[in-house]
Formats: sequence, C-alpha cells, structure tokens
Amino acid sequence: MGELASQKHVQFIVSVEKKKDSFESVVMEHIRMNGAYWGLTALDLLGKLHAVDVEEVVSWVLQCQHDSGGFGGNIGHDPHVLHTLSAVQVLALFDQLDVLDIEKVASYVAGLQNEDGSFSGDMWGEIDTRFSYISISCLSLLHRLDKINVEKAVNYILSCKNHDGGFGCTPGAESHAGQIFCCVGALAMTGSLHHIDKDLLGWWLCERQDNKTGGLNGRPEKLPDVCYSWWALSSLIMIDRVHWINKDKLINFILDCQDIENGGISDRPDDAVDVYHTYFGVAGLSLLEYPGLKAIDPAYALPVDVVNRIILDR
Repeated sequence: MGELASQKHVQFIVSVEKKKDSFESVVMEHIRMNGAYWGLTALDLLGKLHAVDVEEVVSWVLQCQHDSGGFGGNIGHDPHVLHTLSAVQVLALFDQLDVLDIEKVASYVAGLQNEDGSFSGDMWGEIDTRFSYISISCLSLLHRLDKINVEKAVNYILSCKNHDGGFGCTPGAESHAGQIFCCVGALAMTGSLHHIDKDLLGWWLCERQDNKTGGLNGRPEKLPDVCYSWWALSSLIMIDRVHWINKDKLINFILDCQDIENGGISDRPDDAVDVYHTYFGVAGLSLLEYPGLKAIDPAYALPVDVVNRIILDR
C-alpha cells in the first residue's frame, strides 16, 4: 500500500488560491465558495487549516452574502442554497458562525421549501434532493430546523426512493450514489434512517466497487471515480454496511490517483488533479480511518470535532 503525500496536497490546495489568473481558477469563478469548502475542509482533515489567513477568508465569505440572507458562489454572483451551505460550512470550520445573522440566513433557506416538502435551489425554482440535503444540513448547523416542515421534507425524500433501494433527484429518477448520499444524509440528520431498507440499499452501493481497481462508481456500468469514495462510502457507513466492500482495495485506488510530485488527487490514476477530487479523496481516506487524518462526519461532511462543537456543545 502506498502513502498519502499529505504535505504535497497541502501545497497544492494553498497554491490553487494564489493562481487567480489560471484557466482552472477562471472556469471555477462562479463556484469559488464551494471550492473554498473543498479545499479548506481537506486542509483541516490534514491538520493544516492554519495554512490560510482566517480573517481574509471570513471577510471574503461575508462579501458573498446578499440582502436575502443567501450566499453567492463568489462576490457579485447570485445567491443559491448550494453556496449558502458552503459558506456556513467554511465559517463552521473556523468557529466563526457568530459573524452571521443566523435568523436571516435560516429564513432564506427555509423560504425555499415548497408545499410538497421539496426544496428549490434558488428563486428560479429548480427542485432536486440535493437541495433537500443542503437545506436540512444548513439549518441543522444553524440550529434552526424548526423553521421548516421536517415531516414533509422527509416524506418528499422518501418519495424519491426507488425499487433498487436507491434514491434519485426527483420521484422516479434514476438511482445515483450522489443523490443517495444526499437523501441518506438528510434522513440521518432528521432521525429518519429507519425508513431505509439498509440491506437493499447496501447491496446497490457495494456493487459500485470495481473488482479490478477497487474504486467506486456512481451508477452501474460507469467508470470508478475518486469522488464516490465519499458519496457511496459515506452512505454505506451511515447504514452500517461498509463492511460489505473491500476497504484496502479502495484505499489503494485513492492513493493511486495522487500526483506524488505536484500534489493533488484526480478522478482516476494519471488524470489531471483538482481541488474537488483532492477533497473527496482525502475525505474518503478519513472515512476509511487512514492514519494521520482527522475523522470526518459521514452526514455533515465536516470534521467530527467541528460537528461536535456545533451540534453537541450548544
């Protein structure tokens, strides 16, 4: 088994922020808030969150907030619940949630719930179970779940459950490991995991492991991808079926996707690295209890010590 090039990955993550004129930076401008969450959480799991300037990050996050209470993906970009959760998560990492007008943010998120219990992503009305997870996670971190109809939210998620045990983005949509994480995570946060057929879903998820490489994919007949080392693995952990996959083979797959010389992790071996896959690779290794990494919460996608500080200590 290889080793995690931790210091190289720290250097890669920090360098990404400094290359504002690079192609990668330009094409990610509209989702910089999400990129900040990926990179900073990876740094925290690696024990190197101090490598960034806290005041600078917090100041930038607040500049992305709108009068509605929601956050955009960057300064001057429209608010969306996806970026709003990332903003809350970044502030949570630094224990800086007190800089927020929590009621204002919570009202923005709660206002996106629809009559059937689903959530829209923004004012334009797209509906997806991703937004159900995001809204529930955000409000849970802010201790404001009482601002939504949780029962309706849970029932809508359950309406997206399929005959194979998985979940889709809307009722009747194809099961997908990313959507399954969102639905299982939301159900976990609301104390509703008893609604899941854990054996049926566990079988679908463990079938995502490729026998040759050990990597996980997101749907049948797709190539393995490091990011599913989070999306599928976290769900297996939440339903207590992670022992149904070969953990050592998955660890080796993630380590094989590293750029040992320049840092970063890619989707598959020898592909170009990026912050997204670097984070989910490190997060997957954390779930697999790889030595030297902080533990991560499989539902909140934040370090366990951060979640405990916010959820348990208040």
